[in-house]
Amino acid sequence: MRLPRILSPRVTASAHCDLPCGVYDPAQARIEAESVKMICEKYQANTDPEFRTRAILIKEQRADLVKHHLWVLWTDYFKPPHFEKYPHLHQLFNEATKAAGAAGAKGATDPAKADELLQKIDEISKIFWETKQA
Repeated sequence: MRLPRILSPRVTASAHCDLPCGVYDPAQARIEAESVKMICEKYQANTDPEFRTRAILIKEQRADLVKHHLWVLWTDYFKPPHFEKYPHLHQLFNEATKAAGAAGAKGATDPAKADELLQKIDEISKIFWETKQA
């Protein structure tokens, strides 16, 4: 069924929230990734099973937030001209989201996995700020 023309949208907008504010920053992903790293370090330093269970649950939530913030940048901020100028950007985002996922920081308690994630976010951040300067 097709909407009557009067009800059809006149302008199409995309944003990371319901209001196209245009505010994007890889710092959101980085803060969550730093939290993941600190939780891994605290997990390693504590043998209490209840603490460790809570730490894992919180770490997994934070890792999901990292993925969310990266996906927002990947799908909403970066546009075809960015991907043309930085041809490795798709691969970088793919690697970063995997580093945040089950095969990476979400599925591990090793702080080194979180460091790998932070490294990928730093690479994305460098490109992001170069595009903001242009």
